Amino acid sequence: MIEANTVKFIKLGQSGGWEERCIESDKPMIRLGFDNPHHQKCLDEDWGFMNRYWLESKTKGKATETTNQIKDFYTQPATTMWITFYKRKLYWCFAKKEVIQLEDGSRIREVDGEWQSCNVKGEHLYVENLSGKLTKVQMFRGTICSVKESNYLLKRINAIELPEVQTAKDSLNNLVSSVKPLIKNLGWQDFELLVDLVFSNAGWQRVATLGKVEKSIDLDVISPVTGRRAFIQVKSQSSKDEFKGYIEQFEGMPQYDEMYYICHTGTSALEEIQFPNNVQLIGLNHMAHLTVNAGLVKWLITKAS
Repeated sequence: MIEANTVKFIKLGQSGGWEERCIESDKPMIRLGFDNPHHQKCLDEDWGFMNRYWLESKTKGKATETTNQIKDFYTQPATTMWITFYKRKLYWCFAKKEVIQLEDGSRIREVDGEWQSCNVKGEHLYVENLSGKLTKVQMFRGTICSVKESNYLLKRINAIELPEVQTAKDSLNNLVSSVKPLIKNLGWQDFELLVDLVFSNAGWQRVATLGKVEKSIDLDVISPVTGRRAFIQVKSQSSKDEFKGYIEQFEGMPQYDEMYYICHTGTSALEEIQFPNNVQLIGLNHMAHLTVNAGLVKWLITKAS
């Protein structure tokens, strides 16, 4: 269990100029700038002196703010967690207590161990997968500040599921399970239409519906972004031999880049077949997820009513 009574955000250099050196070097560190020649006064914790020093060049509010940030850097204990953002991931660490002055006047505290960008399960803490309430701290205009969402952060680092998230996941799983029998009860035309709607929602554009003309293809689709073309075969149920036959036909059609074989019943036997990477078998469970993700549950309920 990773614990911290205090969590602080630190900006590593102007525009992140020190991030790579602080995080990726053999001696990871946190680093503080500020044009401050009074390293010993900071070690002595003479913060009244430091505040007066900054008042010579800053407003009262700015002098207090700057002094407090420097004070945090020098006095926060080794149990304080420090976080920053680098290469679209959140990094966290604990820093040793000693503050060292470098030749350029900046100060460092060596990291105890190394900067981490994963939770306790080894899962990366990507910015896009974190709450905006937490990630907005990177917009802080200063150098060091407290992290208000520290409880949320520690739960994410310790891979503890938030109760409201678990409730939502359970509801989603129940929804997926509830649409499976509805999908199985669709007539073949409605099932094919559902597949068409799912792929359209994913950005595929239908070239033609060829089920009546070309026996090998139910739907002919193309991705307008990549230009990749695919054919889709839709079955209520199928056999291994039938699936193999469609794979052979696909391999003889060089105009197609991908093949999707969609079948809602009896796919466990089909999964035993070795098939190319550009052939994808979509069974009932996968189709149920795709239906929910495409926002087609209401459409499905109406069809099944």
